[in-house]
Amino acid sequence: MTQANGNPIVFVGTYTHTDSQGIYTCRFDTDSGALEPMSVETGAGNPSFLALHPNRRFLYAASEVHEFDGKEQGAVYAYAINHESGGLTYMNSRGAGGPGPCHVKADATGRFVLAANYHGGSVCMLPIEDDGSLAPTSDFIQHEGSSVNPRRQDQAHAHSINPDPQNHFAYVPDLGQDRVVIYRLDTDDGRLVPSDPAYVEVNPGFGPRHFDFHPGGRWAYLINELGSTITAFEYDPESGRLSEFQVIGTLPTGFSGSNTTADIHVHPSGGFVYGSNRGHDSVAIFSVDGDSGRLTPLGHRSTGGRTPRNFSIDPSGRFLIAANQDSDNIVSFHIDQQSGLLTPTGHEVSIPMPVCIRFLDE
Repeated sequence: MTQANGNPIVFVGTYTHTDSQGIYTCRFDTDSGALEPMSVETGAGNPSFLALHPNRRFLYAASEVHEFDGKEQGAVYAYAINHESGGLTYMNSRGAGGPGPCHVKADATGRFVLAANYHGGSVCMLPIEDDGSLAPTSDFIQHEGSSVNPRRQDQAHAHSINPDPQNHFAYVPDLGQDRVVIYRLDTDDGRLVPSDPAYVEVNPGFGPRHFDFHPGGRWAYLINELGSTITAFEYDPESGRLSEFQVIGTLPTGFSGSNTTADIHVHPSGGFVYGSNRGHDSVAIFSVDGDSGRLTPLGHRSTGGRTPRNFSIDPSGRFLIAANQDSDNIVSFHIDQQSGLLTPTGHEVSIPMPVCIRFLDE
């Protein structure tokens, strides 16, 4: 999965509105934190969010478009990965059932890809064939509902879909409904079965977006796009139930500009949580109390660009890589293992409209 010198492959999903050509392959220098672009795979429109198969032989991309195969829907693309070069070979693509898919994830069995359609407000499940290619959807569910923000929450907007570590449930933050919708994963029949309870609500107008689990298996963290907040939950792996125990802001005291949040990740150690601010253009840094799961703010680090979208923590936990969508650059940071604070490595790379970063070895 890596070159002889140990430098891993990194894939970058982008929007192709401007100069981007598609999915970029880079090498990551684990000594310096530098990214080196290697190649680009063209053909998919707006291959924004990426997901790896558990066997790391295949990559899947959400094609965030509104028309595919003559229908009002986006698509999911499947690629085979060349582990020597990092190059991608297109296999096939399938409709996602609704327009604007913005998030994809392969389940732990490697038999299904799950997709969230933001503009369509829906989710779907696509079987994975033995060769890694995709079959047509085995399930499709249309969300219904709205909330208090008339401009952003006039309808459902499924924003991500996140299998739990046991692969028993899938959690779907729906920005339009102010809910995290919970499904039971039926990997025998390829179905998303509404759980009981079927959802958990967040504060009106928060606009839930991305979601991550703590490695200790007790907590989960949700970043709310419109509220610039993080909601912390107790997570019950047996029932799938989420129980809110904290809400905390992602912005520094006194900030008065406009802001929306984007991505959230828990450090592999479980000691820190990071969330990206678009507007303040920063990563918010929190420590995690090992007994309660509660977050304490540690500060903010500028991402060195505009509109940080997705970011990624390398498998070693030593680096954070931030994709700045509107300044066309990706910037890397050292993570202090004791304090969790970020220090720029001095390295950045220019890639048009970067959205998502995936380490092959993650």
